[in-house]
Amino acid sequence: MIEYKSFSKRYGSLLAVDNLNLTINDGEIFGLIGHNGAGKSTTIKSTVGALPVEEGAILVNGLDVSKDSFEVKKLIGYVADSPDLFLKLPAYIYWQLIARAFGLNDDELDERLKELLPIFELETKTSSTIGSFSHGMRQKVFVIGALLSKPSVWILDEPLTGLDPKAAFNLKELMKEHAKAGNSVVFSTHVLQTAEQLCDRIGILYKGKLIFVGTIEELKKQYNITDNNDLERIYLEIISKEEENEREEE
Repeated sequence: MIEYKSFSKRYGSLLAVDNLNLTINDGEIFGLIGHNGAGKSTTIKSTVGALPVEEGAILVNGLDVSKDSFEVKKLIGYVADSPDLFLKLPAYIYWQLIARAFGLNDDELDERLKELLPIFELETKTSSTIGSFSHGMRQKVFVIGALLSKPSVWILDEPLTGLDPKAAFNLKELMKEHAKAGNSVVFSTHVLQTAEQLCDRIGILYKGKLIFVGTIEELKKQYNITDNNDLERIYLEIISKEEENEREEE
């Protein structure tokens, strides 16, 4: 479970996340939806400890991200929004580094890789440097790294970007299985159709504010949207209404 309690994040005068109150339950896939600059990545980076929590609180399985940072990080499998990291390392050395950080020995690492490498078709690429890979292959490397320790909480920032159709399908199936086992999966996406297919609930962020949280059906009902409209159309209508409200308030 992940809890956001009056969480806000500022960059100077910019309020990137505005008083977020939200609970993400065990056993669900939760999608964070929003355009660029809506606050998705800031929320995710604060949750995993990449950014400090300065206003409000974030709890992961009851542990405070600010006070119990080390223990929280052991619970989380995190995929960042960019795979352009550790480019000079061979893939296996990167995985070995992650395994060491989570207390896995080489035998345990190799056992996990036997499970994960075929899923992402990287069996013959383990000695190649990450920098030699395409964007999609780099993404696979970091997804595998995030899953090595069998973390209970998956936090994935645009995880499907650049993946080939087979790898994307396999990752979505893994997300479903993980949630079905009673764990939490949080991911952000611009691909609204994916959120519609995968998510038990979604949260829509607009300029740092959570303007909706619930199921797709609840979203359609709240905004009086007919069933023949897809999530992308609904989202655009919601944002249009928010912009109209802002203009009226000026």
